[in-house]
Amino acid sequence: MSRTERTEQAAPAARFTLDPDFTVGAVDPRLYGSFVEHLGRCVHTGLHEPGHPTADEDGLRGDVLELVRELGVTAIRYPGGNFVSGYRWEDGVGPVERRPRRLDVAWRSTETNRFGLSEFMAFLRKAGPEAEPMMALNLGTRGITEAMDLVEYANHPGGTELSDRRIAHGDKDPFGIRLWCLGNEMDGTWQTGQKTAEEYGRLAAQTARALRGIDPGLELVACGSSARGLPTFAAWEATVLAETYEVVDHVSLHAYYEETDGDRDSFLASAVDMEAFIEEVVATCDHVGARLKSGKRLTLSFDEWNVWYQRRPNPHAVEDWQEAPRLLEDVYTVTDAVVFGTLLIALLRHADRVAVACLAQLVNVIAPIMTEPGGPAWRQTTFHPFAQASRHGRGTVLDVRVASPTYATARYGEVPLLHATAVRGEDGGVTVFAVNRGRNASLPLEVTLRGFGLDRVVEHSALADADPEARNTLAEPERVVPHPVEGTELVDGVLRAALEPMSWNVIRLA
Repeated sequence: MSRTERTEQAAPAARFTLDPDFTVGAVDPRLYGSFVEHLGRCVHTGLHEPGHPTADEDGLRGDVLELVRELGVTAIRYPGGNFVSGYRWEDGVGPVERRPRRLDVAWRSTETNRFGLSEFMAFLRKAGPEAEPMMALNLGTRGITEAMDLVEYANHPGGTELSDRRIAHGDKDPFGIRLWCLGNEMDGTWQTGQKTAEEYGRLAAQTARALRGIDPGLELVACGSSARGLPTFAAWEATVLAETYEVVDHVSLHAYYEETDGDRDSFLASAVDMEAFIEEVVATCDHVGARLKSGKRLTLSFDEWNVWYQRRPNPHAVEDWQEAPRLLEDVYTVTDAVVFGTLLIALLRHADRVAVACLAQLVNVIAPIMTEPGGPAWRQTTFHPFAQASRHGRGTVLDVRVASPTYATARYGEVPLLHATAVRGEDGGVTVFAVNRGRNASLPLEVTLRGFGLDRVVEHSALADADPEARNTLAEPERVVPHPVEGTELVDGVLRAALEPMSWNVIRLA
């Protein structure tokens, strides 16, 4: 069945107007970040596989590095995640043959520590010109002293025991890590060393002050509540920020989405929840700032986000305390990629307050890149929207106010069929990112452009398929790829296009 065979009569047109004088804000490149955790096969047989036919002198898989560069990731959060709350950073430095094996209680796995801080920094140097570290600190089982020690080891030039230890380990130059997370999901019952908001807020503030004593220029992220749906949400942020507001730069958000009970219409509207989440955290931050009479404005670090099927059983046989077991290896469909695209749009639509965002994760674990040990690497369906947004979503986000037909959802009520944003690049060109949430009908789109001086469509590509369950696999790694769309035109300042049913669209104008 072709794409056109599933298209019923088109819905009434969705419309919006673009004007260069009406903007949201500049896109921070770190909006296109990702996440590497010692979880499953993200690191071992994902990024790092000595002996693989493509492995380099550092044991990094060359085929994965090539895809990471194509993906265009920027800030990469490491080493967790839940893993960090039991992690001893000293285990991952120094001669590999002397590093201890440890039990990781977060994922009931055995960690070999063959890959640690030095190896991660070597990976970043090869991952692309914008790749930078976002280091997470263990504030679960450890505290202020260990955080200070890690910053000194990583960033001090030399002349102290810890910085000289790094040099002796083969890294003469300091790593210069600027962005640090003060723990991970510290309100979660699943977190090793879970804390109350009062306990965590005080510890985070003390740690932040100590780290700024070493380097005042560090950027620090305080843990927000682990999920919008938790009873602790908002009250947690308010309590933590009352302690940390003046000594941190960002507060974290984490959100994952999945289709439940066959409710695909609500799943396609997941960005409604994500946008509300962002706006509620912004409101809480600004309320605390007002209460403290502060002139400072915090920004957000949405440092875990993705589609993740948490309710699905693991299809792989996994026993406790395995090394690099197959965990969380979701295989994504076209439907998942379209929802993923709406989440990207939601982040861009709030670029004035979202300074950092990390797709969780990078390889194998709920990831856009998959690998086989000793075998190939390939792109999941979600790879394509991220790569396109990172490539073309640079510049200034324009204010998009959509007038669109709606559809009914069980979870969110009436939701617009169109979800869209637009970014003006430094060259003056405009890229429209648009999703048609409708499952059966194409959606006409009309965009009025005022004052841009643009006159042609450079490209219109779409990710869509007649089979909503189509996916890329080891057997069919190129089953789902973006395809060109014909007939899109820009005439007399009006863009007209037809958005295929349930599709992610990138329209570039010059």
